[in-house]
Amino acid sequence: MSLVLALDIGGANLKAATVDGFAGQLPFPLWQKPDELAAVLRDWLQQFASTGFDAVAVTMTGELCDCYLSKREGVNSIIDAVEWAVEGRPTGIWLTSGELVSTVEARTRFLEAAASNWHALATYVGRLIPHGFGLLLDIGSTTTDLIPLLNGVPNAVGRTDMDRMLSQELVYTGVRRTPVAALMGARVMAERFATTQDVYQWLGELPDDPDDTDTADGRPATRAFAAIRLARMLGGDGELTQPEQIQQLALDTYSQQRAMIVAALHTIVARYGVAPESVILSGAGEFLAQAAWIDYHAQQPFSPATPTTLLRLSDHWGEARSLVAPAAALAILAQEQWE
Repeated sequence: MSLVLALDIGGANLKAATVDGFAGQLPFPLWQKPDELAAVLRDWLQQFASTGFDAVAVTMTGELCDCYLSKREGVNSIIDAVEWAVEGRPTGIWLTSGELVSTVEARTRFLEAAASNWHALATYVGRLIPHGFGLLLDIGSTTTDLIPLLNGVPNAVGRTDMDRMLSQELVYTGVRRTPVAALMGARVMAERFATTQDVYQWLGELPDDPDDTDTADGRPATRAFAAIRLARMLGGDGELTQPEQIQQLALDTYSQQRAMIVAALHTIVARYGVAPESVILSGAGEFLAQAAWIDYHAQQPFSPATPTTLLRLSDHWGEARSLVAPAAALAILAQEQWE
């Protein structure tokens, strides 16, 4: 029996998982180094040899990177890199149609291969809500997915990024990479001096990571440096700006981000005319997903027959696997298909 290693290839991170509990992620700025993807993948996969994997399944969002002129080019380039990196192992690509297909077929159906990781995750977690109307609320470092589930099956209106943004099933906001300026507008400097990672490190929702220098100013991702980056958004600095001003900016940004997500929740739930029976919270921004749902619940126009049940994917899978949730979901789906 083959052991499948599932890969989720994004624009800023590579994620991997197997059904037997392995989970890993690697920061990789694909948009800056597309020509290095194949070599980085091969080196990374060689580190996983001890897992005994002998087949690979892939989902992706990295094709959106602006290093590619089109989604077609992005999908094909990522598949090229994967084919070289897997060194002849059987490889499947997940499509938003719910199929795992060959790399050859995925190239001809590139729009279904593009931005497919949300669908893999929703397909698996639907099993946790097998009946009635449920919702997956997944918040990552860059984006938020709000996927309706009907009798355990994804019931999304949109399939492509464009359609999903129009339907508000995709909200382009996350807990690490979203610039504060994108949320706060004219109240702050129109510069990428700080991101939501700084907000949530300041507020204590994300831990310090001194080894992480993928920040707005290239300095470590710690609360102390986050304060300086946030101060700069106000036109100040670490000497001039008072802690209470930084605190207020962080709280206001947090509030604005929740409001964006709540607005999308109103749109999606209104299509059904009834509150979801269960909501699954997942991703690096589980804490934000829960806070947004609480805000929505206080405003919701529909009174559920029974209180909505909140399910945290980190409780189901553990935190390490929940942080690579689409890869973990795909590992299960692919393993089942190939057995």
